[in-house]
Amino acid sequence: MNILLTGGAGYIGSHTAVALSEAGHEVVLLDNFCNSQKSVLDRLERILGEVLPCVEGDVRDTVLVTRILQDYKIDAVIHFAGLKAVGESFQKPIDYFDNNVSGTVNLLRAMRVSNIKTLIFSSSATIYGVPQYLPIDERHPTKAINPYGRSKLHIEEILADVAASDPSLCIVSLRYFNPVGAHETGLIGEDPGGTPNNLMPYISQVALGKLLCLNVYGNDYDTPDGTGVRDYIHVMDLADGHLATLNFTERNSGLHTYNLGTGKGNSVLEMVKAFEDASGKTIPINIKARRAGDVAACYARVDKANFDLNWKATRNLQKICTSILNFQKHS
Repeated sequence: MNILLTGGAGYIGSHTAVALSEAGHEVVLLDNFCNSQKSVLDRLERILGEVLPCVEGDVRDTVLVTRILQDYKIDAVIHFAGLKAVGESFQKPIDYFDNNVSGTVNLLRAMRVSNIKTLIFSSSATIYGVPQYLPIDERHPTKAINPYGRSKLHIEEILADVAASDPSLCIVSLRYFNPVGAHETGLIGEDPGGTPNNLMPYISQVALGKLLCLNVYGNDYDTPDGTGVRDYIHVMDLADGHLATLNFTERNSGLHTYNLGTGKGNSVLEMVKAFEDASGKTIPINIKARRAGDVAACYARVDKANFDLNWKATRNLQKICTSILNFQKHS
């Protein structure tokens, strides 16, 4: 199949590009490089031994997207493009709704004009808000508590209406939990600009001496060690989940929603210990007050994805940490 990956040079998009290409699909990338680096394209070439077509542009440019869909005879779209920092979304809510929601609407318009029926959407567990029960399944009530999460939730609502309007469509929303890790070659991984927002890149920068210590926000939660518990999934397991979902769309139509996680949680201190064991380095920590909006624990129930998609996360914490260390060597 010919697959367009919007935001395809980003963290999850680039790893998914590898999984799809190695499975024999023809992959085309669209990226405006606001959250990614052009050097990723050279690294993808080194991994795959071929150049992936990449168009520099914005998913909100309907004319451009339509031309890409038609010129490359695209069969399906995986939509990663969007802004994704929870903290920043409170400061720039208009930008988040413009990029994420308007971008998706424009993409849908281009797909309709081009008669493309298959869309896989990069959603987020943030749409659930504060967990009412654990593990979180796909029937859990949705109540996003930040602008980023609300933008993802609004998109899912739009996709539900679009799917209902045309029974020939197949639209799948994949609700990610906490992607971490890097490709086994160490050539691509999570490389945020500035101070990282996510735990594992922050830990790795402390290990490198770029940051003095890890701030741990709260050690008095109702969890085994008092620190927050999250569902950390290796990015290549996530990439494999997209490949499995693409296979699913070839046999199905309608609207579908799946959690992509491991089905279990690990605390902040457990992640620190795993990285220390893998690296042989001590990670200094600084306990601080809880942050507003943080929850004690959040992890997925993944039975539905396991059964329907024939997919399961298989990489453990050791592989997560060693892949990050390998990526550090190549950065």
